Amino acid sequence: MALGSGLMLLWPSLSGKGAGVSTAEAVRLINREKGVLLDVSEAAEYAAAHAAGSRHLPLGQIEAGAKALPSNKTLPLIVVCPTGARAGRAAQQLQKLGFEKAVVLAGGLNAWREANLPIEKS
Repeated sequence: MALGSGLMLLWPSLSGKGAGVSTAEAVRLINREKGVLLDVSEAAEYAAAHAAGSRHLPLGQIEAGAKALPSNKTLPLIVVCPTGARAGRAAQQLQKLGFEKAVVLAGGLNAWREANLPIEKS
């Protein structure tokens, strides 16, 4: 069981797909580099629970969502969704739009919760 768990944790690295940043690194980016937490969940998911202080922009609206995105494209964008799956696609789209520092929060909102970081409901 431990071997299987270890392999699952290593799989993103071995497959060439980055696992994203840890919650500790995300907090560091927010506090030291004025990073922006961007939640790409659907409206109902965002209303049920989201990371405190995050901006909401559903994945399907990224191309048209200039209002929710920072005007300074050099700021780090920490992209989050419930599990991290949609956040990866969103980060790729954001990078194509010029946000070079768009990164995924590894583990998504679940990891945020497990790290006992603040959650809000709307």
